[in-house]
Amino acid sequence: MAEVIISQNGQGGVSITSPSKEFTPQEILDKGGLGNFARIVDTSDLPEHPEFSDAWEMDANTITVNIDKAREITKVRLRNERAPLLAAQDVLFMKAQETGADTTAIVAEKNRLRNITQVVDSTTTLEELLTLTCGQ
Repeated sequence: MAEVIISQNGQGGVSITSPSKEFTPQEILDKGGLGNFARIVDTSDLPEHPEFSDAWEMDANTITVNIDKAREITKVRLRNERAPLLAAQDVLFMKAQETGADTTAIVAEKNRLRNITQVVDSTTTLEELLTLTCGQ
């Protein structure tokens, strides 16, 4: 297994420093400057789901995933995912209005896309967050 150095970063999260070919993890750690609680860990001891690495927090003994931060990361991902979908619905809406076609389904889809981030708040696990998507 590979070893990395973990330390707290200035934003309250975790920074990971990978050793280079020139220095071992211990040599890097011995040089200092990596902040509080810096230590060497095996990569197999890092939390699952690197998608949420910006939600990782650590203390002297453990790395945990802050579920509230993971929810915010998911909301950002969903907003980015839905932006082009909403734009496409806007085009369909305008075309439907020009031809006098029914816009009910388009309006419903736009509302579903707008409300998708509200689902995030009711999740309790990282697995639930990972399954959320703007797709139907």
